[in-house]
Amino acid sequence: MSTETTAAVTDSEAKPAEPERASIDPHESRRAWLLLVPTLLTLAIVIGYPVVRAIWMSFQADEKIDPATGLFVEGGFAGFDNYTTWILQQCGGQACPPGTNAASFWDTVLITVGFTVVSVAIELVLGFWFAIIMNGTFRGRGLVRAAVLIPWAIPTAVTAKLWLFIFAFDGIANNLMGTSVVWFSDKWAARTAIVVSDVWKTTPFMALLILAGLQLIGSDIHEAAKVDGASAWQRFVHITLPLVKPAVVVALLFRTLDVLRIFDLPYIMTGGGAGDGNDTTTLSILVVNEIRSGFNSAAALSTLTFLFIFLVAFLFIKVLGADLSQDAEKR
Repeated sequence: MSTETTAAVTDSEAKPAEPERASIDPHESRRAWLLLVPTLLTLAIVIGYPVVRAIWMSFQADEKIDPATGLFVEGGFAGFDNYTTWILQQCGGQACPPGTNAASFWDTVLITVGFTVVSVAIELVLGFWFAIIMNGTFRGRGLVRAAVLIPWAIPTAVTAKLWLFIFAFDGIANNLMGTSVVWFSDKWAARTAIVVSDVWKTTPFMALLILAGLQLIGSDIHEAAKVDGASAWQRFVHITLPLVKPAVVVALLFRTLDVLRIFDLPYIMTGGGAGDGNDTTTLSILVVNEIRSGFNSAAALSTLTFLFIFLVAFLFIKVLGADLSQDAEKR
């Protein structure tokens, strides 16, 4: 037998034959598209059309009064005027007067980001702690899990009213602490009340996602590390944290995007105001307030809010690796 033949036989024995791929039936492909079309049409109507419509409206000027007739007329095409009004805070070529929605745009962005950073940071710490407790083996674990999830199951409007009563002047908070704080007349007290309410409401959601990641870690890994002499802190830092990172990143992504568009909790508790100004106004509340002035300028603000949240999600995916589209093999 020649050398070439021997090498060919050896290669054929070393490399197992790849299984043949099943051919796709064109009828099956056509049937799959027929099943997907209703869903795609529904998404296009429910999601696609409102987004496109809002972007189109954002480039139109709001209605104005015709001096000759005294009637409202269409504003026409405005280009990027609505966007520059918000970003540059310029109204008619000059700075927007204090107290207007456009004049408070960047302050509102900072307030929204502040709520997001503080709330998500506290929820991450508490959620991780609750998840570790719920992941343990002890008597009554099911009851503890159910009790932890109760705040998340309560509607947000009910939660807002509940904490509104708690932080009232003669409410439970002042009675327990022995203080007489008027929580919703001071901006920092009002912000603290909103953060506490949001943390109480949504920490269980964070804990639930992290608990799902903890349950994927086999107990044999910790047992092996314990046999090797690793302390509890070393096992937590070098085993638990790296293995639960995907679940933590997903939880952070969901909660960050959720708080960036928060509306109902601060709106019900303070209406967006506290003290002398709009010290608890978020971007979503500002959009609703602007609708009373003009739909097109509100559409531009909602588009900016969408782009801001999209940028945050993009950074999460690229920087922290929260890529939800990867398959199990790549992960």
